[in-house]
Amino acid sequence: MNVGQTWYSFGWESLLLEVGFLAVFLGNDEVAPPVVVLFLLRWILFRVEFGAGLIKMRGDECWRKLTCLDHHHETQPMPGPLSWFFHHLPRPVHRVEVAANHVTQLVVPFLLFTPQPVATAAAALMIVTQLWLVLSGNFSWLNWITIVLALSAVRFPADPPDVPEAPLWYVVVVLGVAALLVGLSYQPVRNMLSRRQVMNRSFDPVHLVNTYGAFGSVSRVRYEVVVEGTADDVPRTDSDWREYEFKGKPGDPRRWPRQFAPYHLRLDWMMWFAALSPAYAGSWFGTLVERLLENDRATLRLLRRSPFPPDEPPRYVRARLFRYRYTTWRELRETGACWERTYVREYLPPTRLAETAQRP
Repeated sequence: MNVGQTWYSFGWESLLLEVGFLAVFLGNDEVAPPVVVLFLLRWILFRVEFGAGLIKMRGDECWRKLTCLDHHHETQPMPGPLSWFFHHLPRPVHRVEVAANHVTQLVVPFLLFTPQPVATAAAALMIVTQLWLVLSGNFSWLNWITIVLALSAVRFPADPPDVPEAPLWYVVVVLGVAALLVGLSYQPVRNMLSRRQVMNRSFDPVHLVNTYGAFGSVSRVRYEVVVEGTADDVPRTDSDWREYEFKGKPGDPRRWPRQFAPYHLRLDWMMWFAALSPAYAGSWFGTLVERLLENDRATLRLLRRSPFPPDEPPRYVRARLFRYRYTTWRELRETGACWERTYVREYLPPTRLAETAQRP
C-alpha cells in the first residue's frame, strides 16, 4: 500500500487493510467472537457511511439540491451495464435516491449502536443501499466490503453456536487492540467534524484507522482520453490511426459497459482521472505511451485489445480528448450506440519512441 502510492491509493484499499486487521481478532470457530471486535467493525461502518454523507453535504451543492444523480451515473469513473438505464430514470426518482442516500448515510449509522432489532434494521437498510450501488456502477470491492461490515450488526433468527468464551489472554489482547484503535480514531473523528473535511485519508502509516468518503463533487460532463497509434512513417491527420481498447472505461460508443466490480481495473480508473486533468497523469502517462510504442506484453495485457500485431509495434502514438454522453432512447434504437462522443482537443501530440519524455 505504501510502496505502490499512485496505483495503491484508493479508499477501498485502506478499508480492506483496516477491516482485514480487525477481522483477525474475531477468533476462530472454537471461541465466541469478542463483542468489542463486533462493535469496532460497526465503528468502521459508521465512519464509512457517515464520512461519505458529511463530505457530500459539505461538498458539491448538487447533493444539497438533490440533483447530483442527474449527472453521476453518466460521469462516474466506470459505468456498469445498468448505468445507462439508471441515468434515464425520471428526475423525481433521482431526487428520491439522493434524499434516501442522505438518510442512510447521515441518520441510520447512529442506529448501529442501538439495541436489537433496531441495529439489524439499520444494517439491513445499508445493505440494500449498497446493493443498489452495485447495480448502478463499478466501484471495485467498496460496496461488498461495506456489506460485510453491515453483517456484523445483523442478528439472525437462528440460535448462535454453543462455543466457550475466549480465554483470558485472548481477551487481554483484544482489549489492547481496541484501546489502540480507539486512540488512533482521534484524527479521523476530528477530520469528520472539521469544515475542511478530507476523504480517503490515512493518519497512521499502517492504515489502521482511516477516514472515508466518495464523490464530494460530481462532474457534469464526461471526458475520455482516447489513445491511438499508427504505423505510418509520417503522422498526418488522415493517417491510419487505430484506437486502443480498454477493458472497462468507455471507448467504442457501441460497446456496452461490462460488470467488473469487485475486481479493480486500476489503469482504467487512472485514465478517468487523467481525463479530468493532465496533472493526474503527469507521473505515468508518458511511461504508458512508451510501453505501447514498444508493444510491451505486460502493458498490453492491461488492455482489452491492441490494434497492432505483437511483432509490428506502432510508429507513433497519440491521445485525444473526447466528450462522452449517454445516448437517448431514440438514439439507442436508431444507432445501437450507448454513447455519443465529440472531439474536444488534442491531449498528447503524435509521439515517437525517442520522444516519450514529453508529457500531456
